[in-house]
Amino acid sequence: MQLHAIEGNRQRLDGGAMFGNCPKSMWETWCPPDEKNRISLACRGLLVREDGGRNVLLETGIGSFFPPKLRERYGVEEEQSVLLESLAALGLRESDIDVIVLSHLHFDHAGGLLAPWQEATPHRLAFSKASYVVSERAWERAKNPHPRDKASYVPELQTLMEATGRVEIVGGETSRLLGPSYTFSYSEGHTPGLMLTRVEGGERPVTFLGDLVPGTPWVNLPITMGYDRYPELLIDEKTAILGRILDEDGLAFYTHDPKFCASRLTRDEKGKMMATDKRATLA
Repeated sequence: MQLHAIEGNRQRLDGGAMFGNCPKSMWETWCPPDEKNRISLACRGLLVREDGGRNVLLETGIGSFFPPKLRERYGVEEEQSVLLESLAALGLRESDIDVIVLSHLHFDHAGGLLAPWQEATPHRLAFSKASYVVSERAWERAKNPHPRDKASYVPELQTLMEATGRVEIVGGETSRLLGPSYTFSYSEGHTPGLMLTRVEGGERPVTFLGDLVPGTPWVNLPITMGYDRYPELLIDEKTAILGRILDEDGLAFYTHDPKFCASRLTRDEKGKMMATDKRATLA
């Protein structure tokens, strides 16, 4: 396998919301805010190019489906689809992507499934041949969102996905489409059924952490987001999965970290979990 970090459109979000009850005096040293108190965040995916020629993409980021006013409101930095540009830089067209795996269906993780915005044109899928893998509980949450996160979904997205006939909804550790090199674990602290994908076959096992651990600052166990449903549960879930990655000397993959796509993990002399060997690329 060849693994590549795939940059998508970047987004600016309120730093206080991203760091929950962490004081600004602390988080601004990790992620300096702009004049609106927003921090710049990546929305990146993980591309797996298998030896047999199949291309699997873990997430699509926020994409460029918003019209201009909403793009500004939600802090999307670029007009064009950076995701499609990043794939093109590796010689891939949208039609070359065979499977897309989604941790959940919030628009900053699944919006890139949609083609770039065009005036007076309805939403349409950007990937013409891809199959989709999503967890059962994340799928159900998107169909029946809570008022707290209803605005985080694109209402038309599931209908468009279902119309392809290529959606696999999973609830266990493996996927029929993907095979044994991909295994799943689940988290409930951020959103129901957040699916964390572990990929084996590269330099070392890689775990796509999604919004459980958005970036290296959140490796610090007490740090959670204001967007999380159950921060204490999320901390327990982080403790377990980061401990597993540490024990197997694997790579943690970060979708939102503004600088680093992955790292290994270590503990300091006091036992605090820390990111080490931070990587801007997987090359």
